[in-house]
Amino acid sequence: MAMARRSASSLLSSFRPFSLLLQQPLADAPSPAAAAAAASARRAMSSASALRARDENDVARWRESMDRMRNIGISAHIDSGKTTLTERVLYYTGRIHEIHEVRGRDGVGAKMDSMDLEREKGITIQSAATYCTWKGYQVNIIDTPGHVDFTIEVERALRVLDGAILVLCSVGGVQSQSITVDRQMRRYEIPRVAFINKLDRMGADPWKVLNQARSKLRHHNAAVQVPIGLEEEFEGLVDLVELKAYKFEGSSGQNVTASDVPSNMQNLVMEKRRELIEVVSEVDDQLAEAFLNDEPIQSNQLKAAIRRATVAQKFIPVYMGSAFKNKGVQLLLDGVLDYLPCPMEVENYALDQNKSEVKVLLAGTPAEPLVALAFKLEEGRFGQLTYLRIYDGVIRKGDFIHNVNTGKKIKVPRLVRMHSNEMEDIQEAHAGQIVAVFGVDCASGDTFTDGTVKYTMTSMNVPEPVMSLAVSPISKDSGGQFSKALNRFQKEDPTFRVGLDPESGQTIISGMGELHLDIYVERIRREYKVDAKVGKPRVNFRETITQRAEFDYLHKKQSGGQGQYGRVCGYIEPLPPGSDGKFEFDNMIIGQAIPSNFIPAIEKGFKEACNSGSLIGHPVENIRIVLTDGASHQVDSSELAFKLAAIYAFRQCYTAAKPVILEPVMKVELKFPTEFQGTVTGDMNKRKGIIVGNETEGDDTVVICHVCKMPGSTKPYVWICNSDSVSDTGERRIYNGVSGAQYYLAGCTDAISECIQGHQEHRVILLDYRGTNFDYSLYVNFVFLSPLDITNRQCLKNYMGLSAQQSKCAAIICNPAGQLYKHLYCNS
Repeated sequence: MAMARRSASSLLSSFRPFSLLLQQPLADAPSPAAAAAAASARRAMSSASALRARDENDVARWRESMDRMRNIGISAHIDSGKTTLTERVLYYTGRIHEIHEVRGRDGVGAKMDSMDLEREKGITIQSAATYCTWKGYQVNIIDTPGHVDFTIEVERALRVLDGAILVLCSVGGVQSQSITVDRQMRRYEIPRVAFINKLDRMGADPWKVLNQARSKLRHHNAAVQVPIGLEEEFEGLVDLVELKAYKFEGSSGQNVTASDVPSNMQNLVMEKRRELIEVVSEVDDQLAEAFLNDEPIQSNQLKAAIRRATVAQKFIPVYMGSAFKNKGVQLLLDGVLDYLPCPMEVENYALDQNKSEVKVLLAGTPAEPLVALAFKLEEGRFGQLTYLRIYDGVIRKGDFIHNVNTGKKIKVPRLVRMHSNEMEDIQEAHAGQIVAVFGVDCASGDTFTDGTVKYTMTSMNVPEPVMSLAVSPISKDSGGQFSKALNRFQKEDPTFRVGLDPESGQTIISGMGELHLDIYVERIRREYKVDAKVGKPRVNFRETITQRAEFDYLHKKQSGGQGQYGRVCGYIEPLPPGSDGKFEFDNMIIGQAIPSNFIPAIEKGFKEACNSGSLIGHPVENIRIVLTDGASHQVDSSELAFKLAAIYAFRQCYTAAKPVILEPVMKVELKFPTEFQGTVTGDMNKRKGIIVGNETEGDDTVVICHVCKMPGSTKPYVWICNSDSVSDTGERRIYNGVSGAQYYLAGCTDAISECIQGHQEHRVILLDYRGTNFDYSLYVNFVFLSPLDITNRQCLKNYMGLSAQQSKCAAIICNPAGQLYKHLYCNS
C-alpha cells in the first residue's frame, strides 16, 4: 500500500500544472487550449489509476499464489522409504488413485520410479519431479535417489529447492548417506524438517535417532510428535503443538481422526512439549521472552516460533510415522505447509555479468525480468527435456528467451509440468515454479533470461568421478549407436565422463561407483540395443632403467637390389633425478662415421623403441641415449636402415640396463570427519601411502598424501574396494549393506568423505604382499620382486599353472592379459 501511495503521489505531482489550472476561480474563464489540456490531464489520471489498480491486483494475485506454494525435496539414505513416502503423499493429495509399492511387486511399481531398472532393483536412479495440492497449497516435489552413486541427482535437486524433508530410518538411524545429504542441504542453505520413518519395524527407536541427529548431524532439533506405541503396537501420533492425538483409519490410512491425548501418555507428552518449547526458545527471542516469564504458551504462538526458527535454519522439527503402514504422512504434509518457506521467503542471488559478477539479490516475483536456471536434462521422446527453476519473472509458451552462458536466443516451443514421466502442457509459469521445456539446446547449469538483464545463477557442486571402466561394443557395426548413447549420458549426467586412453586406445567411462557405471552399461543395452564389453582400464605404468648399458648393433639386409645397412654404437643410461625431460638423445660422434642426414632417423628410432618397453609393453622414460660411433654404406644406407638399427640396438641393450617398472603415484586430498582421523591415516599407512600434509577445516580433517594408483578406478582409495575383499588380508567390509562399490573411506569412517586427486609422479614398484586371499589378477602388470614363501608359491602355482620348480622364482613378469610373459627362476 505504501508503494501504491508513493506511485499515486508521483503521478499527481507530474500532473500538478494541470491541477492548478483546475483550481482557478470560475470568474477567470479558461482559454480553449487550457480547457483541452485539463481534459487531457483528467484522462491521463484516469488511465494511470486504472493501470495502477490492475497492476496492484496482479501483484496481489501473484503474491497470494506464491505464498501458497512450496518447493520441497525428499532425501535420505538408501532404503529409508523416500519413494514410499512420496507415493503416499501423491495418494493423499489426490494425484494418484491407487498406492503401488516399490520394486513393482504388483506389476506396476511406485509412480516416481518410472524406469524399468528402478522397479526391478527397487532403488531410485533418477530424481523425478511432480506436483500436488494440499489444503489449497501447491506443493512441487522432487524425489531423489538415496544411493551414493547417484549423489549428483540430490545435488542438483537441492540447488533449486526452497525446503526439504530429511527421512531417517527409525531402526538404522543416521547413516552414511544421511550425513552426505545433510551436508548438501547445508551447502545450499535449505530449511528442512526431519521425518523418522518405519516406526512399525522391529527395533524402532525414534528417540535414539533424534539424539543421533543431534550428535552426528549437529541438528538443533526437537520432536513435534510423540508416537502412540512402537513396532507392532504403533497406532498413531500425538501432536505436541496442538496437544491432540491422531489415528489413521481406513484401508489406506486416509481417514485421520483427532482425539484427546491418552491419559497414560499425559506425563510423557507434557515432558516432550516442554523440551520442544525450551529448544525453540534458544533460537527465537519472542518465544524465549514468554517462556522466561512463565507465560502459558499457546499453540499458535508455538507454531509461529517454530516456523520462524525453521525458515531461519536455526531449528529442525522432527516428525514421525510409517509411510509403508500409511501413518503420519498427512501430518507431515501439514508440517511442510506450516514450517517450510514459500519461494518469496528464500534469498536467491544471481551474478550480474555486466558488473563483473556482482551479487544481485533476486526479488522472487513475477513482476521482475525472467531469470531461470536449467538444472537437469533428459533425452525424451520429443527431444531434449530441460528442467527449469524460475526465480524471477514469467515464461510463456512461444516466448523468446536468452541463454546467458552461450548468448543464443531461443524460442520456447513447448512448456510442461512434470508428474514423474507424465507431462501436462501449460501456457505460462511464473517465479517460484519448476517446469520443463522441449527443444531448448543447452547444458546443465545454464541461465535463461528475457534479454533485459544479463544474470547468471551460481553453479551447483559437481563431485569428481571415483571409478573407471573400459568399455567397447561387442559388435563393430553398433559403434554409431554406442557413441550416441555415451554422448547422451555424458550430457545428462555431469558425473559421468567419457574419454579415450591415448596409450591403450580404450574407451574409458568414469562415474561415482560400480553401480553407477553398471546402470549405464545396462541402459546402453536396453535403450540402444548395444551389448558392451566391460573391463578394467589399464593403469599407466612406466618402465625405466637403473644402470648404464652399451649397445653396438649392425643392421644389414640384402634381398636383391638396394639393401639396408646401418650400424650404431653407444650407450644408454638413466637420467639423473630432477631432470626436466624424460628422454634425451645426444650425438657424440666425432667425424662423419654416420652422415649427419641420418642422425634424425636414429633419434626417431630410439624414441619409437621407448614407446614400448620389453617388460610389460609400457613406455620407457627417464632415459638418456648417447650415440658414440657407427658405420654406413654409400649405397645401402638409408633413413629406414638406421631407424631399424636404432630400434634393434635399444632392444639389445635394454635387458642389460636392468629395467624396472614404475607405478603411478597420485597426490590425494582426503576430507573426512575428524573423529575418524586415526582410522583413516592408519589404514592409509598400511597401504603404503605417504602423508605429506594434515589440517583441520571445521569439523573435518583434510589429509594430503601420496598413494599408489592401482587397477580399476580413478582414485586410489576406491581401487582397493572394487571387489568384496578390500584388503590384502582378506578382510571383508560390508558397508551398510553395500559392499565394494562404495568409497573406501566410507568403510573406514561410516561417512561419505571427499577425495581430490592429481598425478604426482611414477616410482619403482616394490611389493611384498603375502596372503592366501591376495588377488594376483589385479596386479597382472607387476613384477614380484620379493622372495616367495610356501603360501605365495602355491598361490602363483594355482594362478599361473607353474611347475613346482618354476614357482620358486624370485621374479615373475606377466602381460596385461594376466598370462605368463616371462619368468626368471632360481632353485635356491
